[in-house]
Amino acid sequence: MCGIAGFYNPTEDYIAQKPKWQKVLENMNGVQKRRGPDDEGTYLNHRCGLAHVRLEIIDLLTGQQPMIRKRDGRECAIVFNGEIYNMKELKMQLLSEGASFRTTSDTEVILEGYLLHGREYIKKLNGIFAIALWDSLSNQLLLFRDRLGVKPLFYTLKNHTLVFASEIKGLFAYPGIEPILDQDGLCEVFALGPAKSYGKGVFKDIWEVLPGHCLTFSSDYCRQDAYWKLKSHPHEDSMETTVEKTRWLVEDAVKQQMLSDIPISTFLSGGVDSSLVTAICSRELKKQGKQLNTFSFDFQDNNKYFQSNSFQPSQDRPYVEQMTNFAKTNHRFLECSNEDQFCCLFHAVDARDLPCMADVESSMLYFCSKVKDYNKVTLTGECADEIFGGYPWFHNEKAFQTDAFPWSISMEPRQALLTDEIIHSLPMEEYAHAAYDRTIRETPVLPEDTPEEKRRREIAYLNLRWFMATLLDRMDRTSMYNGLEARVPLADHRIVEYIFNVPWHMKCPNGTVKGLLRRAGEGLLPETILWRRKSPYPKTYDPAYEKMLGKYLKEVISDPAAPVRTFVDSKKVFSFLNSPSDYGKPWYGQLMAGPQMLAYILQVNYWLETYHIQIQ
Repeated sequence: MCGIAGFYNPTEDYIAQKPKWQKVLENMNGVQKRRGPDDEGTYLNHRCGLAHVRLEIIDLLTGQQPMIRKRDGRECAIVFNGEIYNMKELKMQLLSEGASFRTTSDTEVILEGYLLHGREYIKKLNGIFAIALWDSLSNQLLLFRDRLGVKPLFYTLKNHTLVFASEIKGLFAYPGIEPILDQDGLCEVFALGPAKSYGKGVFKDIWEVLPGHCLTFSSDYCRQDAYWKLKSHPHEDSMETTVEKTRWLVEDAVKQQMLSDIPISTFLSGGVDSSLVTAICSRELKKQGKQLNTFSFDFQDNNKYFQSNSFQPSQDRPYVEQMTNFAKTNHRFLECSNEDQFCCLFHAVDARDLPCMADVESSMLYFCSKVKDYNKVTLTGECADEIFGGYPWFHNEKAFQTDAFPWSISMEPRQALLTDEIIHSLPMEEYAHAAYDRTIRETPVLPEDTPEEKRRREIAYLNLRWFMATLLDRMDRTSMYNGLEARVPLADHRIVEYIFNVPWHMKCPNGTVKGLLRRAGEGLLPETILWRRKSPYPKTYDPAYEKMLGKYLKEVISDPAAPVRTFVDSKKVFSFLNSPSDYGKPWYGQLMAGPQMLAYILQVNYWLETYHIQIQ
């Protein structure tokens, strides 16, 4: 994994001021250095500059970037963030077509494939990627993003110049690009956050390349074209065949994503998703005489304060212990203290460049910092709930009847602490509904879908485009901030394409949540883990953490210079802090209730202050 950045202007001459623009590239690398602490490089020609910071995973000796190839007067240069899991098969095919290779890196496979086949070659890649490719023959810069948007890629236009970076902070390292927040940006933060509209970067005039798209910039135009879209089609496989295909897809995705020149690990919660990934990895490594490292996460003293509820019916540790004994992994139990979680609230903003999932994100950032001490590559069970229908709103009648995001149905909790002026001046309801409606209209459906099946497709598509995207962003930023590469094999696009079209009675047979995935895992896991009731990512139940948040928020609100005071009503905040009964109402998904709302406001304040954001 890596960080990429650069700029392109079809009429500029950067070589005429080479020291200046070389320094800009170095600055763009500098602010993204945490994504690639092992190496860095730059490339500058008359029209284009590329920058790259590298986390060494594949081809440790010769995989440096930017990578340049010159043939018959044509020059192409590439910077790439990600992994191509089918690179070995692609390389064999390219060799048969006359390509030659100087390295063993997947970067060169992409570049050679492009030189032979053009931009259509992107469709052959199975992986996660953000790519910038300069071609002197066409005088164009191409930006590609993987099908599900696992890897980030932001851009903006400044004086006819396209500027891009893996992270928003990389854009701010370019001269004249400033952090500005307009009304749309405020609606993103307060009406949709910690989610954000796909294609948008929240800040004014900052965008992201859409998943499954190629952005082409030349002297004549700047446009995005889709090279992949999710499609609906009739599912004609029997239940038995569906289970067999699902099992094969899951196993193949995990095995492909074990590709690495350094040891891998897995995150293991004791739930079915991470346990399946762990079981397959452990089995494959045993064939090589190796033992898998696994890691689980919890909070200090959670065994003292934990209370079972409908969202989190059980603690993870007993199941983790059972799974590690079963798979014979080398396991480490990691714990996060209140103080560590609180401190990382603000590091999480630094990593995301935006307010994010509060302590749900800060704790993951902390855990990734600990995993990095042992492994630089890990596989996770992320995304199974979005793809296989694991969340409550897939099963909740209210989600079927409400014309809104099912994880954030009411705007009321979001507005509970805002000033009346902001509530009346910001079109939060309208903005959120327009974002929701856009996705509903995009949902691929079939003419023969019943109203119920059509709604199920809509909820599934909303999850893929929004909720899963938010969690993928969380995973990318928290891991890459620590120089850790986290992979998500269950988000393989082949799994998404297949499972999206499986009817609900097969996905959830006899009402069993994620029943299809569980049946596909039979024989791979102990029965108690395979059929364990879903328990989401852990969070602290220690009341001392809420008190810590409340104490610090009181200090912030009492400061006349605190930028968040423009948006938050101090009287409402103090009243809220004195009403613990209000803490149980989720405002974003099942893990973000009252304490997380307090933490989110603290993140917003830190973000406004640290990034010196101008409000328009």
